[in-house]
Amino acid sequence: MKLWLYALGMCQSMFCAIPCPFHGWEEKARDRMLLVLPFVGLEIGLLWWGVTALCRSLHLPPLLAALASGMFPYLVTGFIHLDGFLDVTDAAGSCRSLERRREILKDSHVGAFGVIGCGVLLLSQFAAAASFPESVGILTLVPVVSRGCSALAVTALPPMTTSQYAGRKTDPGRIVYLCVLLLAAVAAGFLLCGKRGFVLLAEMATYALALRHAYRSLEGMNGDISGYALTLSELTAAIALAVI
Repeated sequence: MKLWLYALGMCQSMFCAIPCPFHGWEEKARDRMLLVLPFVGLEIGLLWWGVTALCRSLHLPPLLAALASGMFPYLVTGFIHLDGFLDVTDAAGSCRSLERRREILKDSHVGAFGVIGCGVLLLSQFAAAASFPESVGILTLVPVVSRGCSALAVTALPPMTTSQYAGRKTDPGRIVYLCVLLLAAVAAGFLLCGKRGFVLLAEMATYALALRHAYRSLEGMNGDISGYALTLSELTAAIALAVI
Protein backbone atom coordinates (compact mmCIF):
# COMPACT_ATOMS: atom_id res chain seq x y z
CA MET A 1 0.00 0.00 0.00
CA LYS A 2 2.85 2.38 0.80
CA LEU A 3 4.24 2.05 -2.72
CA TRP A 4 0.83 2.84 -4.19
CA LEU A 5 0.60 6.00 -2.07
CA TYR A 6 4.05 7.00 -3.25
CA ALA A 7 3.00 6.32 -6.83
CA LEU A 8 -0.12 8.47 -6.41
CA GLY A 9 1.86 11.33 -4.89
CA MET A 10 4.54 11.13 -7.56
CA CYS A 11 1.95 11.00 -10.32
CA GLN A 12 0.05 13.98 -8.96
CA SER A 13 3.21 15.99 -8.43
CA MET A 14 4.28 15.37 -12.03
CA PHE A 15 0.97 15.71 -13.87
CA CYS A 16 -1.13 18.03 -11.70
CA ALA A 17 -0.55 21.47 -10.19
CA ILE A 18 -2.59 20.68 -7.05
CA PRO A 19 -0.33 20.08 -4.04
CA CYS A 20 -0.33 16.49 -2.80
CA PRO A 21 0.13 15.49 0.86
CA PHE A 22 1.94 12.31 -0.23
CA HIS A 23 5.10 13.93 -1.55
CA GLY A 24 8.52 12.46 -2.05
CA TRP A 25 10.07 10.09 -4.55
CA GLU A 26 10.39 6.34 -4.29
CA GLU A 27 12.05 4.71 -7.28
CA LYS A 28 10.34 1.38 -6.58
CA ALA A 29 6.95 3.05 -7.11
CA ARG A 30 7.87 4.65 -10.41
CA ASP A 31 6.48 1.85 -12.58
CA ARG A 32 3.09 2.20 -10.86
CA MET A 33 2.61 5.86 -11.73
CA LEU A 34 0.79 5.18 -14.99
CA LEU A 35 -1.57 2.79 -13.22
CA VAL A 36 -2.82 5.53 -10.89
CA LEU A 37 -2.92 8.27 -13.53
CA PRO A 38 -6.68 7.79 -14.18
CA PHE A 39 -7.34 8.39 -10.48
CA VAL A 40 -5.53 11.71 -10.69
CA GLY A 41 -7.84 12.34 -13.65
CA LEU A 42 -10.85 11.64 -11.42
CA GLU A 43 -9.68 14.30 -8.98
CA ILE A 44 -9.25 16.78 -11.84
CA GLY A 45 -12.66 15.84 -13.24
CA LEU A 46 -14.43 16.40 -9.94
CA LEU A 47 -12.81 19.81 -9.62
CA TRP A 48 -13.66 20.68 -13.25
CA TRP A 49 -17.30 19.85 -12.61
CA GLY A 50 -17.18 21.76 -9.31
CA VAL A 51 -15.70 24.90 -10.87
CA THR A 52 -18.30 24.87 -13.65
CA ALA A 53 -21.15 24.38 -11.17
CA LEU A 54 -19.77 27.08 -8.86
CA CYS A 55 -19.59 29.63 -11.68
CA ARG A 56 -23.25 28.99 -12.43
CA SER A 57 -24.33 29.15 -8.80
CA LEU A 58 -22.60 32.53 -8.49
CA HIS A 59 -24.43 33.69 -11.64
CA LEU A 60 -21.24 34.89 -13.26
CA PRO A 61 -21.57 36.45 -16.72
CA PRO A 62 -21.71 33.59 -19.25
CA LEU A 63 -18.44 34.48 -20.95
CA LEU A 64 -16.54 34.71 -17.67
CA ALA A 65 -17.99 31.37 -16.59
CA ALA A 66 -16.92 29.88 -19.93
CA LEU A 67 -13.42 31.28 -19.46
CA ALA A 68 -13.11 29.69 -16.01
CA SER A 69 -14.52 26.33 -17.10
CA GLY A 70 -12.74 26.21 -20.45
CA MET A 71 -9.30 27.09 -19.13
CA PHE A 72 -9.50 25.02 -15.94
CA PRO A 73 -8.11 21.77 -17.46
CA TYR A 74 -4.96 23.60 -18.57
CA LEU A 75 -4.48 25.57 -15.36
CA VAL A 76 -4.95 22.59 -13.05
CA THR A 77 -2.26 20.59 -14.87
CA GLY A 78 0.26 23.43 -14.96
CA PHE A 79 0.03 23.39 -18.79
CA ILE A 80 2.13 20.22 -18.97
CA HIS A 81 -0.12 18.52 -21.53
CA LEU A 82 -0.53 21.73 -23.50
CA ASP A 83 3.25 21.85 -23.77
CA GLY A 84 3.18 18.41 -25.38
CA PHE A 85 0.48 19.58 -27.77
CA LEU A 86 2.64 22.53 -28.87
CA ASP A 87 5.73 20.36 -29.36
CA VAL A 88 3.97 17.69 -31.43
CA THR A 89 2.04 20.25 -33.48
CA ASP A 90 5.30 21.92 -34.44
CA ALA A 91 7.09 18.65 -35.16
CA ALA A 92 4.34 16.86 -37.08
CA GLY A 93 3.39 19.98 -39.01
CA SER A 94 6.92 20.68 -40.21
CA CYS A 95 6.82 17.97 -42.93
CA ARG A 96 10.58 17.49 -42.54
CA SER A 97 12.62 14.30 -42.28
CA LEU A 98 12.05 12.03 -39.28
CA GLU A 99 15.33 13.10 -37.72
CA ARG A 100 14.44 16.77 -38.08
CA ARG A 101 10.90 16.23 -36.75
CA ARG A 102 12.33 14.64 -33.64
CA GLU A 103 14.75 17.54 -33.21
CA ILE A 104 11.85 19.99 -33.44
CA LEU A 105 9.95 17.91 -30.88
CA LYS A 106 12.74 18.43 -28.36
CA ASP A 107 13.27 22.11 -29.19
CA SER A 108 12.26 24.36 -26.28
CA HIS A 109 11.15 27.12 -28.66
CA VAL A 110 7.59 27.33 -29.99
CA GLY A 111 7.15 27.52 -33.75
CA ALA A 112 4.42 28.96 -35.95
CA PHE A 113 2.45 25.71 -36.14
CA GLY A 114 2.37 25.45 -32.37
CA VAL A 115 1.23 29.05 -31.90
CA ILE A 116 -1.52 28.73 -34.50
CA GLY A 117 -2.63 25.36 -33.14
CA CYS A 118 -2.72 26.68 -29.58
CA GLY A 119 -4.82 29.67 -30.62
CA VAL A 120 -7.36 27.47 -32.37
CA LEU A 121 -7.38 25.05 -29.44
CA LEU A 122 -8.06 27.71 -26.80
CA LEU A 123 -10.74 29.45 -28.85
CA SER A 124 -12.44 26.13 -29.50
CA GLN A 125 -12.33 25.18 -25.83
CA PHE A 126 -13.76 28.56 -24.83
CA ALA A 127 -16.58 28.28 -27.39
CA ALA A 128 -17.42 24.76 -26.21
CA ALA A 129 -17.50 25.83 -22.56
CA ALA A 130 -19.76 28.77 -23.43
CA SER A 131 -22.19 26.25 -24.98
CA PHE A 132 -22.25 23.72 -22.12
CA PRO A 133 -25.73 22.46 -21.16
CA GLU A 134 -27.16 22.72 -17.64
CA SER A 135 -26.04 19.20 -16.71
CA VAL A 136 -22.26 18.81 -16.89
CA GLY A 137 -21.69 15.84 -14.58
CA ILE A 138 -19.94 13.93 -17.38
CA LEU A 139 -16.99 16.34 -16.98
CA THR A 140 -16.05 14.29 -13.92
CA LEU A 141 -15.15 11.32 -16.13
CA VAL A 142 -13.58 13.14 -19.09
CA PRO A 143 -10.09 13.45 -17.50
CA VAL A 144 -10.33 9.84 -16.29
CA VAL A 145 -10.80 8.57 -19.84
CA SER A 146 -8.14 10.82 -21.38
CA ARG A 147 -5.57 9.77 -18.81
CA GLY A 148 -6.60 6.14 -19.04
CA CYS A 149 -5.98 6.32 -22.78
CA SER A 150 -2.62 7.98 -22.18
CA ALA A 151 -1.52 5.34 -19.68
CA LEU A 152 -2.63 2.59 -22.07
CA ALA A 153 -0.80 4.12 -25.05
CA VAL A 154 2.45 4.56 -23.12
CA THR A 155 2.19 1.05 -21.71
CA ALA A 156 1.35 -0.71 -24.97
CA LEU A 157 3.26 1.16 -27.69
CA PRO A 158 7.02 1.04 -28.36
CA PRO A 159 8.67 4.22 -27.05
CA MET A 160 11.17 6.47 -28.79
CA THR A 161 14.76 5.83 -27.81
CA THR A 162 14.90 9.38 -26.39
CA SER A 163 11.72 8.95 -24.33
CA GLN A 164 11.73 8.66 -20.55
CA TYR A 165 9.80 5.42 -21.13
CA ALA A 166 12.58 3.86 -23.23
CA GLY A 167 13.38 0.36 -22.04
CA ARG A 168 9.96 -0.18 -20.51
CA LYS A 169 8.71 -3.71 -21.05
CA THR A 170 5.15 -4.35 -22.22
CA ASP A 171 3.08 -5.91 -19.44
CA PRO A 172 -0.11 -7.62 -20.70
CA GLY A 173 -1.59 -7.57 -17.19
CA ARG A 174 -1.32 -3.81 -16.99
CA ILE A 175 -2.83 -3.41 -20.44
CA VAL A 176 -5.83 -5.49 -19.37
CA TYR A 177 -6.14 -3.49 -16.13
CA LEU A 178 -6.18 -0.18 -18.02
CA CYS A 179 -8.68 -1.47 -20.60
CA VAL A 180 -11.02 -2.61 -17.83
CA LEU A 181 -10.65 0.77 -16.11
CA LEU A 182 -11.55 2.58 -19.35
CA LEU A 183 -14.56 0.35 -19.95
CA ALA A 184 -15.72 0.94 -16.39
CA ALA A 185 -15.44 4.72 -16.82
CA VAL A 186 -17.45 4.65 -20.06
CA ALA A 187 -20.08 2.37 -18.51
CA ALA A 188 -20.34 4.74 -15.54
CA GLY A 189 -20.81 7.63 -17.95
CA PHE A 190 -23.81 5.99 -19.59
CA LEU A 191 -25.30 4.81 -16.29
CA LEU A 192 -24.97 8.17 -14.54
CA CYS A 193 -25.38 10.60 -17.44
CA GLY A 194 -27.48 8.75 -20.02
CA LYS A 195 -26.84 9.70 -23.64
CA ARG A 196 -24.02 12.00 -22.59
CA GLY A 197 -21.95 8.87 -22.18
CA PHE A 198 -21.33 9.25 -25.91
CA VAL A 199 -19.11 12.19 -24.96
CA LEU A 200 -16.60 9.66 -23.62
CA LEU A 201 -16.79 7.54 -26.76
CA ALA A 202 -16.10 10.60 -28.90
CA GLU A 203 -13.18 11.42 -26.61
CA MET A 204 -11.68 7.95 -26.99
CA ALA A 205 -12.08 8.02 -30.77
CA THR A 206 -10.31 11.38 -30.98
CA TYR A 207 -7.51 10.16 -28.75
CA ALA A 208 -6.99 7.16 -31.03
CA LEU A 209 -6.92 9.33 -34.18
CA ALA A 210 -4.58 11.93 -32.67
CA LEU A 211 -2.31 9.18 -31.33
CA ARG A 212 -2.20 7.49 -34.73
CA HIS A 213 -1.28 10.73 -36.47
CA ALA A 214 1.50 11.68 -34.03
CA TYR A 215 2.85 8.16 -33.60
CA ARG A 216 3.14 7.60 -37.35
CA SER A 217 4.75 11.00 -37.85
CA LEU A 218 7.37 10.54 -35.12
CA GLU A 219 7.65 6.73 -35.20
CA GLY A 220 7.58 6.15 -31.48
CA MET A 221 5.71 6.99 -28.28
CA ASN A 222 6.66 9.55 -25.67
CA GLY A 223 5.12 11.93 -23.14
CA ASP A 224 4.67 14.77 -25.63
CA ILE A 225 2.55 12.58 -27.90
CA SER A 226 0.52 11.53 -24.88
CA GLY A 227 -0.12 15.18 -24.00
CA TYR A 228 -0.98 16.02 -27.61
CA ALA A 229 -3.61 13.30 -27.89
CA LEU A 230 -4.94 13.98 -24.38
CA THR A 231 -5.45 17.68 -25.11
CA LEU A 232 -7.29 17.05 -28.39
CA SER A 233 -9.43 14.31 -26.87
CA GLU A 234 -10.58 16.54 -24.01
CA LEU A 235 -11.39 19.31 -26.48
CA THR A 236 -13.54 16.87 -28.44
CA ALA A 237 -15.27 15.83 -25.22
CA ALA A 238 -16.06 19.47 -24.43
CA ILE A 239 -17.45 20.05 -27.93
CA ALA A 240 -19.47 16.83 -27.78
CA LEU A 241 -20.92 17.87 -24.42
CA ALA A 242 -21.98 21.19 -25.94
CA VAL A 243 -23.63 19.46 -28.89
CA ILE A 244 -25.30 16.41 -27.29
